[in-house]
Amino acid sequence: MILPPKTGYVRIMSHLVIQGVSRLKGEISVYGSKNAALPLLACTLLTSEPVLLDNIPNIADVSSMIDILRGLGAEVEVDGNQVQVRAENISTEGISNGLVGSLRGSILLLGALIGRNGKVVLPKPGGDIIGARPIDVHLDAFRQLGADVVDDGDSVSIDAANMRAGEVVLNGFSVTATENILLAVAGLSGTTTIHIAAAEPHVVALADLLIKMGVKIEGAGTHTIIVHGTKKLSGCSFTNIPDMLEAGFFILLAAAAKSDVTVLDVPVDHLRLFFKKLDDIGVSYSISGSSVSVSEGTLKSFSVQTLPYPGIATDLQAPFSVIATQAVGSSLIHDPMYEGRFKYVGELIKMGADAVVRDPHRVVINGPTKLTGKRIPRLDIRAGATLVMAGLIAEGETIIDNAEIIDRGYADLAKRLSGLGANILQKEDYGLDS
Repeated sequence: MILPPKTGYVRIMSHLVIQGVSRLKGEISVYGSKNAALPLLACTLLTSEPVLLDNIPNIADVSSMIDILRGLGAEVEVDGNQVQVRAENISTEGISNGLVGSLRGSILLLGALIGRNGKVVLPKPGGDIIGARPIDVHLDAFRQLGADVVDDGDSVSIDAANMRAGEVVLNGFSVTATENILLAVAGLSGTTTIHIAAAEPHVVALADLLIKMGVKIEGAGTHTIIVHGTKKLSGCSFTNIPDMLEAGFFILLAAAAKSDVTVLDVPVDHLRLFFKKLDDIGVSYSISGSSVSVSEGTLKSFSVQTLPYPGIATDLQAPFSVIATQAVGSSLIHDPMYEGRFKYVGELIKMGADAVVRDPHRVVINGPTKLTGKRIPRLDIRAGATLVMAGLIAEGETIIDNAEIIDRGYADLAKRLSGLGANILQKEDYGLDS
């Protein structure tokens, strides 16, 4: 039952209906980074003064984080892509455990609330089901600095009364663990050195915001970060970085659809290996400043392995799979990070892809093959967007159910793709609010 929104009704499910084959043409802009926006919002808890963030994407995960901040007592004003937070009085009494439990990015509240209040009790975060993503790296890092950590399986309690600046060696290049330690130690007197730190651009963005708030940080963007904490952090204004994952998605979409598309506001420096891989595949593109223009080309088979930055991001491997269905020859895609990232391959096979999942971390795809539209159930954010990509190059109708999960990572995706000439419509199912 599809009904217009009205009082007493709530959205039950969203569907994307796509009519292929689409030939796209025009310009599309890259929005602010989702993976940077969440730690930037968490960082606003470290000061009682106003923090104004610009270029924040209007996506569901950001809305959830804003609701969590409000539940903590922060005053949040949203004006388009600007978000101003004033966290003058903070308390966890009004926090929504349901929101925290469903949003993976809420893990960053651990570091932020430790940095602000010296203690925190929160339910374990949720998020996409893409394989094991334990928070042991985070908790071990807090313990190394002297925090008292209790994990009962459902929630985490941290008392940082005895936490002191010092040396932290992370048990892997964890982005969110690096960000959590940055947040936790920003207000600690003394010097903290984070070894085996993640170097992703969104880690650098968080460090840059902390620097503007008065913290001295060296080495952000390398695997050793040195933080000289300060007792009082100040408010400031800060502009979020463009989303390299959205940029990569749009560029690969244009290549797979054999279309003439210019992608604007691309963080080119964050995608150097990505562009090298495009050269290997034969994607026809040109770069002018922060604009990337893609045109039709003959795609060759390839191999790609996801790696921590500056490698190919794990969130871009799924779009490469659609490219592989249109490339001449046999392509290998290897994702060593998560064992659940290839669930979407079964849906590509139903659409006509010649693909074999060799093991939980490798898939071989033979091309080129003609894809046919199908009905597709819910998947994770990146896989959902990837199957939108597949639907645009498939013949016939593709319907993606539970498409609201795509809204968590891509703002107004259907509307923006329609602006390129795609025949795509988002429909909503509504039911009575119980």
